Amino acid sequence: MCGIAGFVSPSLDTEAAPEVMTSMLSLIRHRGPDEAGYYLSDGMAMGTVRLTIIDISRGVQPMADPTERYWICFNGELYNYVELREELRGLGHRFRTRSDTEVFLRAWIQWGPACLPRCNGAFAVAIRDALSGDLFLARDRYGKRPLFYVDRTRGDGGGDRGGEFLFASEMKAFQAFPGFRFELDPTELASTFAVWTPLPDRAPFQHIRQLPMGSWMAVGGGRTTLHEYTGLDLEAPPFDGTARDAEAFVRETLRQSVELRLRSDVEVGVYLSGGLDSSIVTKLTTDLSPREVRTFSVEFEETAFDESSSQHVVASHLRTRHSSIAVSGADIVENFPAAVYHAEVPAFRTAFVPMYLLSRHVRDAGIRVVLSGEGADEAFLGYSLFRETLLRASWNELTDAERMTRIGSLHPELSHFDPANRARLAGLFEQFAVERLPGLFSHELRYQNGRFAARLLKRRDDPFADLLALTGATPGYAALSPVQKAQWLEYKTLLPGYLLSTQGERMSLAHGVENRCPFLDPAVVRAAASVNLRFDDGSEEKAILKKAFRGELPESSLKRRKQPYRAPGATVFKQQRPDYLDLILSDSELKKIDCIDPVFARKLVAKVMAAPDRQISTKEDQAFLYLLSTAVLDHRFVRGRGSHRSTSAEPGLKIRTIHDHRKGRRPEPFRQVFPQAGGIR
Repeated sequence: MCGIAGFVSPSLDTEAAPEVMTSMLSLIRHRGPDEAGYYLSDGMAMGTVRLTIIDISRGVQPMADPTERYWICFNGELYNYVELREELRGLGHRFRTRSDTEVFLRAWIQWGPACLPRCNGAFAVAIRDALSGDLFLARDRYGKRPLFYVDRTRGDGGGDRGGEFLFASEMKAFQAFPGFRFELDPTELASTFAVWTPLPDRAPFQHIRQLPMGSWMAVGGGRTTLHEYTGLDLEAPPFDGTARDAEAFVRETLRQSVELRLRSDVEVGVYLSGGLDSSIVTKLTTDLSPREVRTFSVEFEETAFDESSSQHVVASHLRTRHSSIAVSGADIVENFPAAVYHAEVPAFRTAFVPMYLLSRHVRDAGIRVVLSGEGADEAFLGYSLFRETLLRASWNELTDAERMTRIGSLHPELSHFDPANRARLAGLFEQFAVERLPGLFSHELRYQNGRFAARLLKRRDDPFADLLALTGATPGYAALSPVQKAQWLEYKTLLPGYLLSTQGERMSLAHGVENRCPFLDPAVVRAAASVNLRFDDGSEEKAILKKAFRGELPESSLKRRKQPYRAPGATVFKQQRPDYLDLILSDSELKKIDCIDPVFARKLVAKVMAAPDRQISTKEDQAFLYLLSTAVLDHRFVRGRGSHRSTSAEPGLKIRTIHDHRKGRRPEPFRQVFPQAGGIR
């Protein structure tokens, strides 16, 4: 795992390039605290901060092929690098290292962009062709690793520095580039508030975009071209076999996925939430690992959020070496600004903050790679959203008694889901039994809360316009079933935009920990698509997974209904009253956020701060957290207040190699470039 950054800039002073490159890397050093390096050429630079996991001593980056025509900065892991290396050897390639970085580079040299569908991994990569001067960027198919860019190649993209192109694993690296200024983008904020996350190619700041998942980009000749190399595979042929055969097939496919993700030269741990998905990952890891497996989890002081009893049952059953941290409301409040700084996007929950604390605990325990269960609910229809979609789609065909019976099974994890609430939900389902937003049937109820949050903004653009444009432009989307459309939306929005990023790799990499997701293997996703709703009607959550692992996990874990991972919300800020709350409590501070409607924001904050906890609705809680996290982003990025160095960065990070290919230059000797670690408070 690493962080990468770079730029193409014909106008930047050649003498300034090393300092700019070093500064960009220093802002993302938490992603790769072990070593760093950069490549310089006339008008271009790129570099890497590296977390050493595979071929620790020889996998130094940037890495070149023997001719030094091609240079690579690679962030992530290529899980099938062993198999690809053997295939490439058969084609005549000779390798100097055991690293997956070299395999990716040789695969690109051999096949070009056609190598990307062959790659099973979590990655964001930059490759420079020193002969043509072109730059290539690519990102994995599920968006597990981030890659942001600023495109000024046509003279736009902010400022007057035409012809420039910037890229980085995290947007904060752009702070170091001369003349770049952060500005919140009200249109993108409206979409983010409504949909819960940025869309696949968007960011909350003006002029910044993400490389979409499953895509690659070419930069050269004063222009950029974007290409999609793979889409979502949600329509696999139905599994041909019995239910028992399907269970064995799913289990073996998952076993192979975990086995691939255990490839590492360092110890691999597991995040154990106590739910079905992480328990399955833990079980398979204990089967495959030659050493005692270490598991890690979060416990909460508030029993409504705590899953520690289930965690301990699974850890004891599988005989793992288990470790947990207890998180209080005060811990969430204290670490919220730092976690938002690393997330770089507004957040509608606080659940990412405990993960920030957990990754620090994991790193302190000496672990730098963990497996987790993300992606299981999307693949195997685990969310209540999917059951709701099935119910609403058949609403007009059911009797009143059938409707109430099925509603009663939707949310068993909610203690307040009583008959009165079920009746209210039935009324909502009656209203939303027919599609209102074209193609968004499954998510229309969720998006009602988003409409409320979008009222925080002065501009009242249609917050769903861009999402509707995206689904409308996606080949084959209209032909998907309602449940498949729900899956597509989850894979394209909440999964990469929050679960894998804000709550996932951005929190783990804040402390130099890599997260790997066995359920996000293309073979697992295809397997799930082939068995979903073939052997059951979808009314039981992830029935085939439970049957596949019956007898191997505690029976209580298999019978336990899904408890979504949650954390205390807006009320903890009311109780703790941190100093930074003045960013939204103070009228003068609130008015400094140009895109926020201060009148609506004041009313929302006043209600949340004054109302009893149970009288704060879900949509008000989410809007409050959006407002507070946006204020923190404005304070840190737009107004540039406070330190921008990570608390987890290790002092004295050294550059292991510098390649200076500017005209008339020789490679510089090794040198240390980063200062002692600063702090974020």
